[in-house]
Amino acid sequence: MRWFYPVAIACLACWSLANVGQAVDKEPSQAKLGQKIPNLSFQDADGKTLSLYDLKDQKAIVIVFLSFECPVSTSYCDPLAAMQKDLGKHVRFIGVTTNLDETEGQVAKQAREFKIPFPVFRDDKLTAADALKADVTPECFVLDSDYVLRYRGRIDNSYAERLKKNAQITEQNLEQALGEILSGRPVKTPATLPIGCPILREQKAAPKASEVTYHRDVLPILQNHCQQCHRPGEVGPFSLLTYRQAVNWADDIKLYTKDRLMPPWKLTEGARFHNDRRLADKDIATLVNWVDKGCAEGDSKDAPPQKEFPQGWQLGTPDLVLSMPDDFQLAASGKDLFRCMVLPTNLPEDQYVNAVEIRAGNPRVVHHVLLFIDAEGKGKKLELDQKQKTLKEKELHAGGAPGDVGPGYTVGMGIGFQPQGGMGGWAPGSMPRYLPKGAGYVLPKKADVIMQVHYHRDGRAEKDRTQIGLYFSKEKANKPFQNGTMAGSAGGGTGPLRLFFSIPAGAERHHLQGDSWATQDFTMHTISPHMHMIGKEIAVTMTPPEGATQKLFTIKEWDYNWQETYIFKEPIAVKAGTKFHLDAYYDNSAKNPHNPSNPPKAVFFGEQTFNEMCFVFIGGLSERVGRGLPMSGTPPKKE
Repeated sequence: MRWFYPVAIACLACWSLANVGQAVDKEPSQAKLGQKIPNLSFQDADGKTLSLYDLKDQKAIVIVFLSFECPVSTSYCDPLAAMQKDLGKHVRFIGVTTNLDETEGQVAKQAREFKIPFPVFRDDKLTAADALKADVTPECFVLDSDYVLRYRGRIDNSYAERLKKNAQITEQNLEQALGEILSGRPVKTPATLPIGCPILREQKAAPKASEVTYHRDVLPILQNHCQQCHRPGEVGPFSLLTYRQAVNWADDIKLYTKDRLMPPWKLTEGARFHNDRRLADKDIATLVNWVDKGCAEGDSKDAPPQKEFPQGWQLGTPDLVLSMPDDFQLAASGKDLFRCMVLPTNLPEDQYVNAVEIRAGNPRVVHHVLLFIDAEGKGKKLELDQKQKTLKEKELHAGGAPGDVGPGYTVGMGIGFQPQGGMGGWAPGSMPRYLPKGAGYVLPKKADVIMQVHYHRDGRAEKDRTQIGLYFSKEKANKPFQNGTMAGSAGGGTGPLRLFFSIPAGAERHHLQGDSWATQDFTMHTISPHMHMIGKEIAVTMTPPEGATQKLFTIKEWDYNWQETYIFKEPIAVKAGTKFHLDAYYDNSAKNPHNPSNPPKAVFFGEQTFNEMCFVFIGGLSERVGRGLPMSGTPPKKE
C-alpha cells in the first residue's frame, strides 16, 4: 500500500447536505388539488407567448418548477428528458423557473446546456408559482385535459432530504400519476412531498436599523469564506453571490456554520495549521442572527465592493506546464468517475519540484486531483491496453458511463500500480504553496506524471482539460520532500500483518490503533489521515523522548468525502525516539448511514471503498538518504 503515502488525499467535495432540507415528517401540500387551474401565460426569450388553455389536445400537462442553481433540480434533467421522449405524444411538459435574477435569455441558454427537450419559461412575478402554490424546485404539477390539477409533488423518491439520496429509487411518483391519468383511472397518491430548494418570495417588511442585514453584515462573511467555491464555474453546487442565492440556502448556511461543518474543516483539536478555514464565533453568530430574524436584505449601499478572485497561475508562470492531450468528455449522469491521465514530462534531467499548482479545467465536475510519479512507463501501458480493449469491444466510453470519452484509463481504485512517488493534490479551496526552501519532490528525467481526477456529474454533459504547473527548485543543493506512514490495526502490533484487520458486522465502535517511532531527527511539515466509508473518529498524538504528549489532530466526525492534507502553521521538530500514537474508530452497524453494506457485513482491509484502511501520512524533511522519513513501526531498542 506504499502508493498512498506520498499523496495529499484531498477529497474536498461540494456540500454534502445530509440531515438538512425538508423534514421527512412534513405533510405534502393538498393546495389546488381537484381545482381547475387558471389560464397561465408564459413568454420565451423571443417574446412568443404560450397560454395554458392553448394546449387543448393534450391528455395531460406537466408543469415542473426548476432551478438551474439547485443541484437537486438539475439532477432531474435527464429523467425528465427521458419521460418527455416516452410520453410526448400524449403529455405536454412545461418547465418554469422562479429565479428573478435571470433573464429569459439566460434561462433558455441553461435549458439548452442541460439538454431539456421541452420549453422552459421564466415565471415573472411568480404568477404561476402563486397560482399553483408551488414552494420547491423541483416540484411538478399534473393537469388533466380539463386543466384540473390531479397530482402535485416530487418526481420520484431519489432523495430522502436535500442532497441526501436514498440507496434505491422505489417510487416513480410522476410517472405513476401520468399512467393513471392517461388510462382514465383516479390518481392513487395525488400529493407527495417535494424535496429540493425553496421558491423565494419577496421580503415584506423593511429591516430595523439595528438588525443584521445581508449587504452590511452577511455579504462580507460570504465573500471571505464561501464564494471561492460557491460561485459560477466553481465546485460549489450553488452560488452565494447574490442576496436571493443566500436566502435560498439560508437555513443550510445557519445549520452548517453553527455546527462547524462549513467552511469544511474536520479537525476539532490539535496543532495550528496553515489552511484552517474555520469561522470566528462572532461570524457564526452573525449568520445565525440573520437567518433567525428573517434574512433582512438591508441597503445595497452598505455592501462591500464585489470580491475579485485571482485569475491565471497563482504562483506566476510555471517552469513546466503539463496538460491533458485532449478534452475529457464527461456524461451527464452516472456514478462518479476516477480517471487516470498520463502526462509525459520529457525532462532531459532529474528535477526537484518546489511547488505544484493544479488548475482544474472545469471545477464544476472536478471533485479533486491527486498526482503520482511514474518513472517506469506503467501508466502508458495501462492506457494503451485499455484503449485497445475498448476498441475491440466497440465501446467508446471511458470505463464509466456511456458518453464518457477521452484520454486516460480507469482502474478500480488508485492508479493501478505502485508509483515512484507523489506530488500532492488539489481540492476546492486549496491554494498552491511552495515547499520549504531547498526542498522538493524528486521528479526523475523522462518520468510521467499520473494525474488521477475524481469527476462528479452535474446533470449535463461537461468537458474538462485540467492542467498542472510545476515550479522547479532554483537552489544548488536540494533535499527530497519525504513521507512516512502510520498504520492502525485491531491490536496495535508491529510488522506488515498489522494491516490485515477485520471489522465485525454490527460493531458500532470498533477500535484500531497503531504506533510509530522516529528513528532519527526530522522536521514534520504535513499530516494527512485516511479511512474509508465507515470510519468515525481518528486522532494522532506525539510523545517526545523527554516531554509531554501533545495532540497533533483529532477528527470526531470522519467523512470520506472531506479528506485533506493539513499543513502545520509552524514546522515541528521531531526528535529521534519520539512516539506517534494513532487511534481510530469505525461504525459497522446498520445505524451508520454511510455504511455501504445493508445489512452490515464483516469489513476487511483492502483498497475498495467497501473495504477499509487506517493510515496517517506524514510529510517532512530529514537527513536520511532516500524518500522516506526515518520512521519505524518497531519500537527502538533500549540500550
